[in-house]
Amino acid sequence: MQEAAVAKNTYTETENIIEIKDLRKVYKVGSESVVALNNINITIKRGEICCFLGTSGSGKSTLLNMMAGLERPTKGTIRIAGWDIDKLSEKKLAIFRQNHIGFIFQSYNLMPFSTALENVAMPLIFRGVSRRKRTQMAKEMLIAVGLEDRMLHKPSEMSGGQQQRVGIARAFVARPEIIFADEPTGNLDSRTSTEIMNMIVDMAAKHNQTLIIVTHDMNVAKYAHRIFHMLDGDIEKIEECI
Repeated sequence: MQEAAVAKNTYTETENIIEIKDLRKVYKVGSESVVALNNINITIKRGEICCFLGTSGSGKSTLLNMMAGLERPTKGTIRIAGWDIDKLSEKKLAIFRQNHIGFIFQSYNLMPFSTALENVAMPLIFRGVSRRKRTQMAKEMLIAVGLEDRMLHKPSEMSGGQQQRVGIARAFVARPEIIFADEPTGNLDSRTSTEIMNMIVDMAAKHNQTLIIVTHDMNVAKYAHRIFHMLDGDIEKIEECI
């Protein structure tokens, strides 16, 4: 944990990059209404590391989906990086994600028949980066995560930890303002989990990127500046970790 604490201390108070007001999400299940999020109000600053912690069904994944523009709110507003994403069309939401968001997934979500290099370069295609430039950027990111000898390997030829490093490189390659990490160590052993979390936190701190972690694991949550404890669609408490 000591390495993570050093990285976290680089955070300084700056402007809000995420502002969520009166956010509510209700799902219809048959004749029943299930409240997934109930009147969420939060702000997150640029460069801050925040964790949404809770058990399955607490609403943390729904909240991440709302912030990423993957689901529409029933009520409330979500403003991220200057975009009112609750008001955007699907086409503009895609542009928003391409330009501002990086994702790290529990199950890696790599393209199985593509090499590590091709997987990392993929987000740059949507930004219109030339083939030569995106190949160079992808190589630099794979070197940064310690996979210089795995660039031409496919996911099936790599361990879980190596696949997650490819996922990290892919998330960071385009230098997005915000990284969403959804249970980023859920499929990893404890030693590899520590290595991966230190890597994610250090990379976000280096470029003052905002990091949003969703997890049920308190050991992962402790890497954050603030922990939002979630229960039954509400933020039960906010814990300061600095």
